[in-house]
Amino acid sequence: MARGEADINRCPPGGTEGISKLAALLKKPEQPLDPSCGAHGPLTVAVIEEEHCIGCTLCIQACPVDAIVGANKKMHSVLADWCTGCDLCVAPCPVDCIVMVPVEPVKVWNDTLAQKARQRYETRQHRLQVDQTEQANAAKPAAYEKKTAVAAALARARARRSVA
Repeated sequence: MARGEADINRCPPGGTEGISKLAALLKKPEQPLDPSCGAHGPLTVAVIEEEHCIGCTLCIQACPVDAIVGANKKMHSVLADWCTGCDLCVAPCPVDCIVMVPVEPVKVWNDTLAQKARQRYETRQHRLQVDQTEQANAAKPAAYEKKTAVAAALARARARRSVA
């Protein structure tokens, strides 16, 4: 939506109320929910069937709000209070060990939950950006050291040629 590539009616968890809020926020006409994206229903959360989890981390990478914790080749768990029910973790799981279950007791998605999810999303985006910058900066000294070593080797080779 931010890039103008998706309509405002593609969020089943938000339902009609979510579409109305997006329409008002983006100053676009309201539309009915796109049925190809799913149907609006009660708030759900992801649950990982731990006995089947292989620790691939694909679900962690897919979760936009850091609601999944775990480590590579270790079992993962979902922080149910943080899970927004977006379903983005289900498809990447290679062993299909993630299921979406209704929240008990039934919870209604509201502005407070949305604000908390937005804050976790923004925190995650910031962390990923910092990680990417740190990785790029870590590669710079290695590249600099390599260039310095090559330059020194060339200088030694030129010195040997001029002596001979």
